[in-house]
Amino acid sequence: MPRKTTTREKLTRPVSFRLTEADHEAYTKKVEASGLKPSDFFRDCVLTNKTQVIARTPASEDKRRLIYLFNKASNNLNQLAHRANAARLAGHVSEDVYTGILGELTQLSHAMKAAIKDAD
Repeated sequence: MPRKTTTREKLTRPVSFRLTEADHEAYTKKVEASGLKPSDFFRDCVLTNKTQVIARTPASEDKRRLIYLFNKASNNLNQLAHRANAARLAGHVSEDVYTGILGELTQLSHAMKAAIKDAD
């Protein structure tokens, strides 16, 4: 059962999270089966459930630096994609050139994600 609040202890700190459709359906079924309100159910799960927290290993300095640089580069890549789209819509570049540009940007994106994954 969730903790009872006293008149001095107000619930003032909201907590939220997102779920996939399938996870949300499973969550809803559990809430309904419990007979609790969704917030009471979640509070009970978090505060009284005996779960084991497994901390992620922290990213190395190299990986953090790589992510920082890729985040900065991603903004520029997004600007290139935007300019290519605007040029295509204005008729300044052909559909083939536009598709080629997007293909190159997609390859860069995949390479950046792979580099981050392989950094540690």
